[in-house]
Amino acid sequence: MDMRALVGQNVKRLRLAQNLTQERFAELSGLSQQYVSDLERGRRNPTVVTLFELATALGVRPADLLGEGGGSSS
Repeated sequence: MDMRALVGQNVKRLRLAQNLTQERFAELSGLSQQYVSDLERGRRNPTVVTLFELATALGVRPADLLGEGGGSSS
């Protein structure tokens, strides 16, 4: 699977598990709603810094966004 698609799927799954809208998640992560939308659709290639910001907003480790099967919220 493409890494962009994998990260996007993991972000979406973890965001929905926390009942966060894209808009609210964008606020928490400091990113735009459009960026979050593009990311979840595999259209963005996040930097290491962005992965850290996404993981922090979700309360998970950055590695949890990279793994197949998605990791766990900690």
